Amino acid sequence: MLKVISSHVFLRNRLHPGLLDTFRKSGAQGVELFAARQHFDYTNRAEVRDLADWFRSNPAEAFSLHAPLYSDLEMGRSGSPIVNVIHPEKGRRIDAMDEIKRALEVAEQIPFRFLVVHLGDREDTWSPRALEFSMTALEHLRAFANPLGVKLLVENLQNEVTHPTNILEILNTGHFKDIGVCLDVGHAHLIDGVMPALAELKDRIHSSHLHDNKGDRDSHLWPGDGAIAWDETLEGLKKAPQAPAGVLEIHYGLEDTPETVAQKAAKIFERF
Repeated sequence: MLKVISSHVFLRNRLHPGLLDTFRKSGAQGVELFAARQHFDYTNRAEVRDLADWFRSNPAEAFSLHAPLYSDLEMGRSGSPIVNVIHPEKGRRIDAMDEIKRALEVAEQIPFRFLVVHLGDREDTWSPRALEFSMTALEHLRAFANPLGVKLLVENLQNEVTHPTNILEILNTGHFKDIGVCLDVGHAHLIDGVMPALAELKDRIHSSHLHDNKGDRDSHLWPGDGAIAWDETLEGLKKAPQAPAGVLEIHYGLEDTPETVAQKAAKIFERF
């Protein structure tokens, strides 16, 4: 299992080469860049170029990019709507896809393998319209991503649209054989459990978001600080056909310092 860490843990900080050095010290083989403009401004070519220089000079790869959730600098606190590619309003869907395409352009300077995509907001429900909008969004984004050498991964969220059964219906109905799944272990734990989600999605899983919770909220704790059965989870992931990467996606609100992030991540990676 490839050892990867998401820059989400430093979301309150501007991402810079020094923080990437923290990930390298932890033993991470790859980084998932979290596309939030206050943290990693994917529209700033100079900022992207600085990070690209670091990846060219270090063995850790830019494994994946998490698609933006908001287009502003304050994660929606300024009133900016969530980036929702299946919103009922066509204009909102177009705006959302345009924002994701801006982030995808990072691949021109920082090649990465996968783009992790959210389908809908937490309150979005499953319906024929949700199926149609999801297929349209994935087809559009795939056409933009493929020439950049990037594949799409759909993440399971806490909504009906991305329930494992519905993810498979979207991918199978759309004949999206080249689009995979990023299994978010914490989200799965809060819905029907990790192992049922893993069993249903295992053939399509290329990456996994690893974080813990106590079954009450999506707290993005370090693995082992919540109630998830990690030995069983990691063993199940290792048996998935695509040999998915394990991406530590830890909450920035835990206020970990770069030193403690490196230490905690190194201990988790030892379990891989």
